Parts: sequence; C-alpha cells; structure tokens
Amino acid sequence: MQLYMIRHGQSYINLKEWENGNTDAGLTGKGKRQAAALAAWMPQNIPQVDIIYASTMQRARETAAPLAQAYNIPIQFDDRLREIGNNRFDHAPWPSDDLPEYGDYWGSEKPFTSITPSREGGESLMHFRVRLGQFIEEIVAKHKGEIVVAICHGGVIELTFDHVFNIGPWRRCEAWTMNTGITRFEYVEIPEREVWRLYYHSRAEHLVELEKAAAGDSQLVT
Repeated sequence: MQLYMIRHGQSYINLKEWENGNTDAGLTGKGKRQAAALAAWMPQNIPQVDIIYASTMQRARETAAPLAQAYNIPIQFDDRLREIGNNRFDHAPWPSDDLPEYGDYWGSEKPFTSITPSREGGESLMHFRVRLGQFIEEIVAKHKGEIVVAICHGGVIELTFDHVFNIGPWRRCEAWTMNTGITRFEYVEIPEREVWRLYYHSRAEHLVELEKAAAGDSQLVT
C-alpha cells in the first residue's frame, strides 16, 4: 500500500493575527490557491489514486475537494483524521461549532493529559495517537496493493511518524509539514524486514510557481 499524507492548505487559524481561538475555519485565499496547485500537480506526477480520505474539518474538506475532482473519485471523510484536540477521548468529534480551546502547554509536554483541559472528556496526545493508529492499521488491512491519499493536518502527519517508527510518548522531534506538503509512506510485507518505508516528507514542488508569483507581487508593491 502506498500512503500519501497531505496537510491542508493555509487556513485562517494558521495566520499569526488569528484571534478567534480553535475554530473550524476554512482556507484563506492563499490556501485555496495551494489546494488548486496541488490538484493540478498530483495527477501529472501520481497518475493513479485508488481512494482519497479526508478529515471532516473544513480546511481539510476544502483542500480535498479540488483533488477529488481532478481524480474524479469521491472523498471518504473520516473523523479520525481530525487535528489533535478536536475529538473527545473516546475519539468522537466535538461539534464543529463548539470546539474546545487548547491548554497552555504542548501535547508532547504532557502526553497523558487532555490537550483541552477546560472541557471534560478531551483527548490527550496518546488518545490522539490511538485513534490515528486505528485508522492506519485499518487502511493497511483494507487497501493492500492500493494507492491511498489522506488529506489531514500537521499533527496527524507527525503522529503517523510516531506510529510507523514506534516512538514512545515522550516526543523529542517535531516532524513539521508545510501547507499542502506531501509525505509518502509505503507499507511493505517482506519477511524479517521493516514493514514501513518513508520516501519523502513535506514535498511541495507544486507550490514553486505560487511562491514565485507571491515574491513578484511583493517586489511590485515595494
């Protein structure tokens, strides 16, 4: 199984000036252009995709839509691909119009403590890892020999690294992913060998022209 994990395009909550807390916000104009560039690039470089999964959060939905249209296949939405803190400890999603606020500490600092302490029933980093691990092991069983794309969030990709590398709860390295960056894993079944291969992380050739255009616009303004 080939697994391509892709972070959503730039969302309003990614902006430094964002002051509305943990909100199920969609993509900015830049994020929509990133999603369009991704949808134009992928079929030319990855001609076949068997299934597209996506987080149910708005920024992932809006990133997945043009990609699904480009491949002419439906999107399989899955709550387990939501960003950390947006589900309860039993893995059920919080309502999108009533998301809890994060605590004043990073999940890796207190991996067994709820990431949203102001709301009873919130998930910890380890609850997050369990729901993501369940998703990964399920698709491994369901999609042998297939090409799977998952449109998700930076935290989801980070914890996928933890799962496939079998990292313990006390994380020491952040696997940062840029908006619409592509990470490619392969699940291989070779006796007495590792079962996962990592080919690349946060690949983003599709954004080169956008960045050039943005740089040119900046020079014109100045």
